[in-house]
Amino acid sequence: MEIFNELESNVRGYCRSFPVVFKSAQNATLTTVDGVDYIDFLGGAGTLNYGHNNPQFKEALIEYIQADGVTHGLDMHTGAKEAFLRSFRDIILKPRGMDYKVQFTGPTGTNAVEAALKVARKNTGRQTIVSFTNGFHGCTQGAAAVTANGKYKEANGMPLPGVQFMPYDGYLGDFDTLKYFEKALQDGSSGLGKPAGVIVECIQGEGGLNTASAEWLRGLQDLCQRHDMVFIVDDIQAGCGRSGKFFSFEEYGIEPDVITLSKSLGGYGLPMAVVLLKEELDTWKPGEHNGTFRGNNHAFITARRALETYWQDDAFEKAVQHKAGLIRTRLKEIQAEHGGQMKHKGRGVMQGLEMRTGEIAERVCELAFERGLVIETSGSDGQVVKILTPLTIEEELLKKGLDILASCVADVMAEQISAAS
Repeated sequence: MEIFNELESNVRGYCRSFPVVFKSAQNATLTTVDGVDYIDFLGGAGTLNYGHNNPQFKEALIEYIQADGVTHGLDMHTGAKEAFLRSFRDIILKPRGMDYKVQFTGPTGTNAVEAALKVARKNTGRQTIVSFTNGFHGCTQGAAAVTANGKYKEANGMPLPGVQFMPYDGYLGDFDTLKYFEKALQDGSSGLGKPAGVIVECIQGEGGLNTASAEWLRGLQDLCQRHDMVFIVDDIQAGCGRSGKFFSFEEYGIEPDVITLSKSLGGYGLPMAVVLLKEELDTWKPGEHNGTFRGNNHAFITARRALETYWQDDAFEKAVQHKAGLIRTRLKEIQAEHGGQMKHKGRGVMQGLEMRTGEIAERVCELAFERGLVIETSGSDGQVVKILTPLTIEEELLKKGLDILASCVADVMAEQISAAS
């Protein structure tokens, strides 16, 4: 560990929870330099939906590299980009009746969010963006502004204007939070004014696996349409199959004006991000939002292979939904075993258990790592133990990981009882 402690910045995070050196990985198994295997319930924070070193993607990438395929091309036309766009249109957009322009941004999710916010402001001439409690959209200045968690905002060291926060679905219990939002829009003295747009996650990944209902999301879309606000869905973590569908909003019958995608879009863990925007919103001047690495051709190759391998029919969706059902059943069992000590959260293969405190959740994850399971926390206080395993995980390995998690929860709950007595 000496070289990491000597040279790497204090900003490093995940490695503090998993203090080993990893050497290799395959699907949902991580292996250290010492040959110790860990079950991966982290999945690159949602970047590895198709697993580590997916053999089909690897084959396509090696073939492209050996043929001296273009690696870096800015936003120039390449065969790799053409093939990806055709597959994305024919496999994802057309079957869903979706009509969007595709904007390639810098390869991170936060850059896609920055571009989406610009789209809303550029097309309306207004400044304010409405975001939601517990939302997370990235750490660059604009994305941090629409992120609710204070630690990401404070690191900017300056005020982050142009954003108003509204309560997410369920934030106030059974109260319909959209009623408050609409009242504020109608009241000239509410301080809200007339926003340019709204940005929302259908499943709040970093915010604690809070899920919005179909009714609430449809109501939010209707509110945006009636008040001329650009409706942005951030599907960076919950997209590319994580919810059980390619997009996390598919089954809810909404049609966002703008969609951001990244993380697992590149298929192989290669960085790639896009903004999908309605044609009437595509008012960019050439080069007005650019980035040196907005043409990651290696990611185009593996992204295309991911679409053609997993999304030509509904077999993969059904497999993901089956695994989601296994996770839900097991987590509900764990919850029942411990009474009111925890709460089940999330949907798809994006579920977890909300503990009473962040300390309890952190202890569960710490003990899990000791027993061969890599898993993280989320939520405003890190109180949610969050499962984000690759969607391709072998069913037996998934069950083994859930058994480890169950044993850790039981032992931590026993520790809590012992400490209180």
